[in-house]
Amino acid sequence: MELVDILGYVGAFLIGGVLGLIGGGGSILTVPILVYLLAINPVTATAYSLFVVGSASLVGAGRNLQKGLVEFKTAISFAIPAFIAVFSTRKFLVPAIPAEIFTISGFTLTRDIGIMLFFAILMLAASFSMIRERKTLLENKDENAKANFKALIPLGFITGVITGLVGAGGGFIIIPILVILAKLPMKKAVGTSLFIIAINSLIGFLGDLGNVDIDWIFLLIFTAIAIIGIFVGIYLANFIDGKKLKKAFGWFVLIMGIYIIYKEMS
Repeated sequence: MELVDILGYVGAFLIGGVLGLIGGGGSILTVPILVYLLAINPVTATAYSLFVVGSASLVGAGRNLQKGLVEFKTAISFAIPAFIAVFSTRKFLVPAIPAEIFTISGFTLTRDIGIMLFFAILMLAASFSMIRERKTLLENKDENAKANFKALIPLGFITGVITGLVGAGGGFIIIPILVILAKLPMKKAVGTSLFIIAINSLIGFLGDLGNVDIDWIFLLIFTAIAIIGIFVGIYLANFIDGKKLKKAFGWFVLIMGIYIIYKEMS
């Protein structure tokens, strides 16, 4: 096993560790680790990421189910249009994107570069979400307010398309939607979000079967290491302040997003 492979598996452990420590965000590292450390092309990397993110989220969702922190009516309203969108995106949209999209002033925007640039923009958005204080925006103070289930359907579809394109769970998008529109308390929003991400990601991965060559041995080992990392992260969360760590991780994701844009544009 080469050093780069070892670093890749260490990255898998880091993904799980961050998920366990701060309850989200770690999955946004999956695609950069697969692409830049393990030299996997972005289309395959986003497919692998869906499987890793879906499996990891399933572990978290299982824990939240036991605690009664999953709101099924809301999850179904959001997840059905979302998983239809993510499956369709992986099955039909991604394969339909041309290898070379356009050329301007000597710069050629390829499908791989386009995916990574879009992913970097998502990383920047996620980093801002982690860095800034969201309490005043997301606190659900009106207990009598009714959930807007009709608005969840189009937003679920849009989230599914984004998830399908970049292979990230999109928790930073889903949680505010669940709090603001579904009127869920923060803990239930996080628990329900993990349940939705697990369904979306794993069903989205099914859309890649037949379109992408899957190295199952590598993928299962990588995923297993990430899941081990989750349990280690959950244990370490007893001793580490998750809020401070989340903000620090947000700055790291911001730097990574800027680096990806610089690397792909150069």
